[in-house]
Amino acid sequence: MKNILILCTGNSCRSQIADGYFSKLLKNKANVYSAGIETHGLNRNAVETMSRDSVDISKNTSNNIKEYFDINFDFIITVCNHANENCPFFPSKNAIKIHQNFFDPSIIINSSDDDYDKCRNEIKKFTIDFCQEYFLTT
Repeated sequence: MKNILILCTGNSCRSQIADGYFSKLLKNKANVYSAGIETHGLNRNAVETMSRDSVDISKNTSNNIKEYFDINFDFIITVCNHANENCPFFPSKNAIKIHQNFFDPSIIINSSDDDYDKCRNEIKKFTIDFCQEYFLTT
């Protein structure tokens, strides 16, 4: 099985959303891990937006990249510019590294469900396209 790391700044929103879709789409085909260069806790709005699309991430945890240094990853996907530019170390020198910056609804004061749904929909499309390209599945 392939190992996929999804990396963000705080592992609270965008990486958690991506984790939810990758885990659903690649069940029994890949081990999916998500982490941050910091940990900010699971964002309740991310949980709610995924619930609206019938994906449960409520039991996910916010993890630090240091927890995964000993795992050999096949893919490392950064989902924000900050993590891409500031990660002190990428494990797995031979991993395919993919960067895609996604809109961050958590930085908007008084963000709405629509803001989180927009982010979710962008990430959903990316994960479907990734799975079709690298795993020939949806």
